Amino acid sequence: MIYKVYDIVGKYAITVNGGEKLYTQIHPCLLNSETVELDFAGVEIFAPPFVNFAFGQLLKDIPAEKLNQLLEFTSLNDDGWDVIKHVMANAKRYYSDEKYRTAVDTVITDMARTF
Repeated sequence: MIYKVYDIVGKYAITVNGGEKLYTQIHPCLLNSETVELDFAGVEIFAPPFVNFAFGQLLKDIPAEKLNQLLEFTSLNDDGWDVIKHVMANAKRYYSDEKYRTAVDTVITDMARTF
């Protein structure tokens, strides 16, 4: 299945809501072991919140190796690649290392209480 990211989020792939929109469309396909191509033509700006919600949380229930086989990116600029690589490395560690995940969750919960 091919998804044109621009049609889903526009030229700014930056928000949590945009990432969640994309995630809800691609996640069922990936769970069914279907190949997903994401065409980023026209998308100019990328931010970690979008990437975290669109791709990072895929690692909750899809092994990284399988995800690498099923997910294909096209027309992605260098900035987009940089953000995806960084966020996915963090997400992989988060979902594969229980001690790290617990530490991160504790810090975030503690910080949230201060607001």
